[in-house]
This record gives sequence, C-alpha cells and structure tokens, in this order.
Amino acid sequence: MRITREDTGSRGFGARLKRAVTEDASTPLVFLGNFEVEEQWARGEAGLPKVSAEGGVALVNRMDEFALLLGGRDDHVILKSAPDPGHVDHLERLGLDLPTVHVVRDQVPRHTVTQDALADPGLLATLRGLGARGARLLPHGASTLEEELADRAGIPLAVPGAAVSKPVNSKVYSRRAAGRLGLRQPRGWACTTLDELDAAVEAASALFDEGRTVLVKEAYGVSGKGIAEVAGRQRLARLRTMIGRSARKSGTDRIAFVVEEKVAKRADLNYQFTLARDGDVHLDFVKEALTEGGVHKGHRFPPALSERQLDEIATAARLLGRQLAADGFFGVVGVDAMTDPEGGVYPVIEINARNNMSTYQTRLQEHLVGPGRCALARHYPLLLDEELDFATVRQCLGDLLLDQPDGSGFVVNNFATVNVGATIDGPHHGRLYGLVVTDSPRRLAALDTAVEERVRRFGPHLPEGIRHDR
Repeated sequence: MRITREDTGSRGFGARLKRAVTEDASTPLVFLGNFEVEEQWARGEAGLPKVSAEGGVALVNRMDEFALLLGGRDDHVILKSAPDPGHVDHLERLGLDLPTVHVVRDQVPRHTVTQDALADPGLLATLRGLGARGARLLPHGASTLEEELADRAGIPLAVPGAAVSKPVNSKVYSRRAAGRLGLRQPRGWACTTLDELDAAVEAASALFDEGRTVLVKEAYGVSGKGIAEVAGRQRLARLRTMIGRSARKSGTDRIAFVVEEKVAKRADLNYQFTLARDGDVHLDFVKEALTEGGVHKGHRFPPALSERQLDEIATAARLLGRQLAADGFFGVVGVDAMTDPEGGVYPVIEINARNNMSTYQTRLQEHLVGPGRCALARHYPLLLDEELDFATVRQCLGDLLLDQPDGSGFVVNNFATVNVGATIDGPHHGRLYGLVVTDSPRRLAALDTAVEERVRRFGPHLPEGIRHDR
C-alpha cells in the first residue's frame, strides 16, 4: 500500500476520486448529497431519546446543494431545486467548471434528495441513460435507499453498498479498529450486546471516582445527536435501563453503543483520505474542525500542527485505509481526531467512511487556497422575514464577496440553505454557508468578523437602499 500526503491542498481531487472508485479518471460521476445518511443506517438500532424539528430536517436536506461543487463539466449532480442563477454566476466567475444539474420534479422538504429522486420517473429515465453511457452514482453515503435508486435507475453505485458502508460507519467499528491497530484513543468500551454494555457501565462508573465525565454514543449519531454526556452513576444507570428497554422492545439484546471517557482537548481535527479499490491511500488534507457542543460549525485550514503531529495522522490514515480495504470499503474516508493540551494526538475519534462537510470544500480549496493562503469554512445563521435571492446577498456583501481566485473575500458554497424556511409565515431561520479566503490568519479573522456583521443586516430590517428582487 502506498500513501501520499498534501498538507495544504488536494490537487486533482476530482480525477483522483474517479480513479479511486472507478479505476478511470474519465468516468462521469453523478453526485447525490443525501446528507445525514446515518438516519437510514440507524433504522432498527436502539438509540437515545431525540427530537428532530421539521425545520431542522428541511435545512439538512437542502445541504444537498453542496454536491454542486464536487463535480466538473463532465459530471452531473441531482438537486432538490435549481440553484440560484446569481450563485452559479458567482462560482463560474471564480473559474469553476460546474456539473450538469438535474432537478427532481417535486421536492418535499422533509424528504432527502434520494427520496425525491425515487419519486421522479423522468429523472430515473435520465439516470438510466447516463448509466448506459458509463456514468456512476456517487452519493454522500450509501444506504439501502441509494441502492434502490441505483437499481431502479439502472446506474451502478461508484461506492460499496449498504452491506459494507453501514458497518464501517459505526462508532463501534471505529473504536474496535483503532484498538486493533494500536492507535491512541480515550479509555472506553464498544458494546454490541446488553452484557457488554453492563460491563462497560460498571467499568465506566470507576471514572466518576476520578472526577471524570463519561460519553455514551450511539453507533450512528451525527451532528452532535446521539451523544449523552454523563457526570454520575445514577444518570449512567438510567441510560442503561433505557437502552435495555429499547432493545427488548425490538426483541433483541443486540445494540451498538460506545461508552468512553471525555478527555481534555486543545483542538478538534478532521482529515480525509481517498481509498482506492486497490487499497492505495492518499491523504487529501488535515483541517482544524470548529465545533460547539459537539455540533460541527466549520473548518479552519491549514491547521497549526507540527510535523510530528502530521506524521502521526498520516500513519493513522495508512493503517485505517488498510483495515477498511480489508473490510471491503473504498472511496472517501473522513476521520475526526483531536489534540490534547500537551500536544499529543488522538488520531481516530470517529471514522466517517462517506463524504464529509470538508469534502465539499475540496475543489474550492485546491482552486483558491494555495501556498501562503488560509481559509475558514463556516456558516452564518440568518433570521429572515422573506425569501432572499443571491443578487440581494451580493449587493449587501459588496466588496467582501470574493471576485477573483487569488483575492481575499467570501465565497458562498451553498445558497439553498438560506431560504429553507421561506414558506413559514413570519420570521424564519436559514444558513449562509461559505469560505473566507485570504493570505494571513489575522486578515482571516478580520474578514470573518466583517462578513458576520454584514450578514446580520439580513432580516426584518434590511439596510437602506437594498431590496429583494422578486
């Protein structure tokens, strides 16, 4: 197995991805942004209590537009609605070649783009034609729904199906793989039966005597969901009872949870490698992941890491790639990691053998963030009283909007999430996703602050002279 590394960029990611999953860099791909595919993988699994707001589900489903930035002119993307022409123009002015867009006939906010595509006979016919010409379907992650879409549309998946993809995305798999490979991780236990959970609860209870906090994690929790932070024995015992009740209700003692110590950290990291069908591993990038309460907020890159830390991550990528290849996986692999206050590395907290948020930044990264440059990828919360178009956003951001590849400014990488609540009567929430790009960390912070201040103007009271074009 060969491993190569690029610290600040991912040159030629599109071609490398095609070679990795199809063995031919000229293969056209059809991208599908079925975010939070974990919801499908988690079906039938015992879980922790959760509440999913309808608006939150709709917003996640409109993250499908990130996939617009994965493909080039020979590729295709399936979206829930057509992108704003002003946003497309913004991206093309920066020199980005975009894929052909295929829009579902009727998008339902609570449905994923996969579900919408399955309900569109015309789109299925279009995909059948693309498959006949050699195209392959590359989803965010592969569940039984994406297998059904590929089967009904007659277009092969470019990545392994659910039988392989689901187990390697379990936190139980991450924990056990790191243990087998001798990679450093917090004290903890992987549990696939109630008996294993009982043993883990007993062992974890001793951590409370040391003043430690314990995390109980669902195997397929995502975006901060499915994690319980526990500070005492009684709470841990209640969780054990609840999990046992849920399992028995399903008529099984099979579960999938991780129980582990919450450790001190200096920084969250995310790194990605591309794993080819032949087992070849390429470390695409390492970024600092910005989180709040366990919820992903963005990325800063390049990260402030030493060569020793980068070498540890490269070693972990090589070992994890070997393990995943042995278990039948190939494609994009993202790994969450951490550094501790003394500079030590926890090189694998969680394996995400699917596209990650940082995956969708890769083409922008290679196009805009060369040597001596830095970037911050994040989202800005919005409170709006009516639908925004991109022309209004362009006017308000003004000179802060990036207008040339080697310049400094803000580039929008998803506009669909801005207007997800536009059907609500009264003020509604949205998100503006993008990258702030410049040539120094100090200027990066100043630009981020300036963009945030401009974005705050959107809402019930827009600045003088700015109106929504209808």
